[in-house]
Amino acid sequence: MSNIYGEWLKAQREAAGLTQQELATAAVMTRSHIAHIEAGRRTPSKEDARRLDRALNTGDVLSSFLPDDDTAVAGYFEAALQLEQQATIIREFALSFIPGILQTERYARAVLSTSFPPVGEAECDRLVVTRLERAKILEDPVTPVVWALLDEAVLRRVVGGPEVMAEQLRHIVKLVESGRVRVHVLPFGLGVHALMQSMLTLLKFEDQPPVAYSEGIQVGKIHDSPTMVDRLEGTYDLALGDAMPLKESVTLMRATTKDYERRE
Repeated sequence: MSNIYGEWLKAQREAAGLTQQELATAAVMTRSHIAHIEAGRRTPSKEDARRLDRALNTGDVLSSFLPDDDTAVAGYFEAALQLEQQATIIREFALSFIPGILQTERYARAVLSTSFPPVGEAECDRLVVTRLERAKILEDPVTPVVWALLDEAVLRRVVGGPEVMAEQLRHIVKLVESGRVRVHVLPFGLGVHALMQSMLTLLKFEDQPPVAYSEGIQVGKIHDSPTMVDRLEGTYDLALGDAMPLKESVTLMRATTKDYERRE
């Protein structure tokens, strides 16, 4: 987005004599999210902008002049998307598909084209762009920390054809080798494991309590109850303990990639 919006927000904050943390507290946001908005790296949601207006007593300026937002996601994922952009640690579990922030363009298009009711080409393009925009959080070399726990089915299920799968797995291996993400695979040989019921995302933040997000068919839910989040974190840790080590997981992904390359 244009940094004019972020620079104006920063000017209003400083004029009010507030630090980023003080504004974050008043607007019920995280300091890191304020910093990203001011730097022009992220766009606040409409609700974020309304809270900023109230905290800074700027009427409805920040709400009315939000940069154009062409974000396209399922309604049940909107809140989770905002949290994902603010998180400092993201731990993913994927049961069927590669996690969204790790998807390549062709893999994302293949996944999104299977939706029902079907979407037109223009809408599919918007959905793909949004998914790729989410992945830009990985352009920062350090934050957020990202771990992905993948059921082996994610590697074996052919999405978009062998060529698309080979490209997708090469992308993940490259991210692992660069040290940007960690990936562990839950092998078929393990049998039943603790996370087989649905996908799960665990989010931690610089200055607010952790949350979890689970998703099934046409439904997603944010869990912010400390008891539930603690339970889901424990379940994730239990499954992670049964997963293949990082090096073995990468070896499996490379071997699977070669299998797909032979089928291209």
